[in-house]
Amino acid sequence: MRNTAILATALALFATTTLADGDVKKGKKVFKKCKACHSLKPEDNRVGPTLYGVFGATSGSVEGFRYSGPMTQAGIVWDTETLAAFLAKPKDVVPGTTMAFPGLKKPEQIDDLLAYLQSELTEE
Repeated sequence: MRNTAILATALALFATTTLADGDVKKGKKVFKKCKACHSLKPEDNRVGPTLYGVFGATSGSVEGFRYSGPMTQAGIVWDTETLAAFLAKPKDVVPGTTMAFPGLKKPEQIDDLLAYLQSELTEE
């Protein structure tokens, strides 16, 4: 029964998360802009919440992190599309967010970053 639930969850996540077309190695370099505030390790909240488990998670839901009201109320489910939009213009996607990062200007950097995050945060 438990294996069936795990398989169903994995299939649901796969169905809602398309793979990014970026370059993982380049994305690792782009992540340097993020890692001052974010970690990829579980329960490692910093200035920003850990990104561990971000794919398929709802905005404002990392345990132990204190979010702004707009982020907790946004109700965004993070996938490659919603993350790409947020990474481009965070304050347009979540008006009132306290994240100070202005966004990535180049679409290829966003694709590369998402490819890197997927390679680090999703199980094969």
